[in-house]
Amino acid sequence: MSTGSSFSSETGTTRGTADTGGINTYKGEERALRADRLGTPGLLLSVVAASAPLMVVAGVMPTVFGVMGIVGQPLLYIILGVVLMLFSVGYAEMSRHVHNAGAFYAYIARGLGPTAGAGASLVALVAYSAMQVGIYGILGFEVSGIFATYLDIELAWWIPALVSAAVVGVLGWLKIDLNAKVLGVLLVIECALVVIFDIAAVGKPGPEGLSLHAFNPETLTGAGLGTALCFCIAAFVGFEQAPVYAEETSRPQIVVSRVMFLAVGYAALFLAISSWALTVAAGPGSIVDTSLKEGPGMLFGLTEERLGSTFTDVLHILFVTGMFAALLSFHNVVARYAFAMGREGLLPARFGRTNRASGAPGTGSLLQSAVSVVIIAAFAFTDDNPVGDPTAPVLRLFTWMGNVGALGVILLMAAASFAVIAFFVKRGAGRAQAPRLVASALAGLALLTIAVFTVRDFDVLVGSGPGSALNWLLPGVIILALAGGLVYGAVLRKAKPEVHARIGLGNEAFQLEKAAESETSRR
Repeated sequence: MSTGSSFSSETGTTRGTADTGGINTYKGEERALRADRLGTPGLLLSVVAASAPLMVVAGVMPTVFGVMGIVGQPLLYIILGVVLMLFSVGYAEMSRHVHNAGAFYAYIARGLGPTAGAGASLVALVAYSAMQVGIYGILGFEVSGIFATYLDIELAWWIPALVSAAVVGVLGWLKIDLNAKVLGVLLVIECALVVIFDIAAVGKPGPEGLSLHAFNPETLTGAGLGTALCFCIAAFVGFEQAPVYAEETSRPQIVVSRVMFLAVGYAALFLAISSWALTVAAGPGSIVDTSLKEGPGMLFGLTEERLGSTFTDVLHILFVTGMFAALLSFHNVVARYAFAMGREGLLPARFGRTNRASGAPGTGSLLQSAVSVVIIAAFAFTDDNPVGDPTAPVLRLFTWMGNVGALGVILLMAAASFAVIAFFVKRGAGRAQAPRLVASALAGLALLTIAVFTVRDFDVLVGSGPGSALNWLLPGVIILALAGGLVYGAVLRKAKPEVHARIGLGNEAFQLEKAAESETSRR
């Protein structure tokens, strides 16, 4: 069969075996992530950590309350939870049929074709990388504030940002189960402290008493609703990463889909209750003004009133460790997307090989570390006063990168919803699959609507104001990535059809190569 030989030649691999310290190993096995590293708990903690729950409660929620004036934020999380549950119905079913570290682009390739998959691969790489790098800005800002408050030391924000990038880079080279343990410890403590605040807020409500006003649908009216949708859906980002680890999980057909539903359900419940607790603590009638005045400091002020300064100091520390957990989670995802792309020929072959000692995608990890350091350095050099004006990285690095990444992920989820429909229709989906396909269609339309709101309101999202060039330059990053990926896919289709045909197949391509080689040897 010619297919096997072309797969081998296009990726630059050597047929047969290679000497690896006296152990003969088939080359294809070097292109596989090590299986059975994660079970349900480890995978759940890894994906939930990406959403950085405490960062959402302290940073996103006051912005939605104050800047957008949406008191009904708790209800918004429930609505978005329903939309993402609908999305997960088809997405989870797809995960039972396709196991690939390049989850989004693999699903899109299998449903909408390899060229569309190539476009999605570059969008995923850019979007997740942007979201990760953006967090370095707010982490640097918070650490700088801690040093100033508790140690009376002025520390430029980019110093802790670069140190964190180095630590994350080292952890990215280690075993994924070790990473999951680090993420798990940080996440559990972080969420526990938020729950304690929620209980304290209900036990000691603000001047308006215990009120369910935030769940009234009338609280969702206002010009800021579209923008609030963009902010709030970003708080869920992470659950969709579960299929990225499918090759490294035990029983992926069961574990991956289970984790997605658990992650969405947990996030919707946690975020709805926590945002409601904020309205109870500050008062539904005062929450907008209080959020606008105090910003991210609102949570810590309300906490100190109820639980004292020591608890609040610990919360500040966990705010940092929660962001670090999110950084590590996104880093692992970017590294695995790069690995999947290298394995399939979309990136140089070295990206498709794993670290022999840990089984981690080492080259992809190095790539993300290098990108992080370069962008942090770029923002540091263009920061007019990095010590005296520590808000600069928050307003620029975190806000710009975070919203660019969120737009990319929303578009990927929408495309994946339609790819699921195409995939099962091609396979002759019957009546049994109809509910899943309807759920995917509804989710896809809802996500496209949110994407339109995101682009329309980008000036509000990044605080650039009407008429700013940033309003089209920043979303243009994702559009450019998509266009570049589609052009690249079209070029591969003509110049290297074997590579083009392999997009989205992952390990299946190398299993075909093995089968072809075995058949050839028997002849």
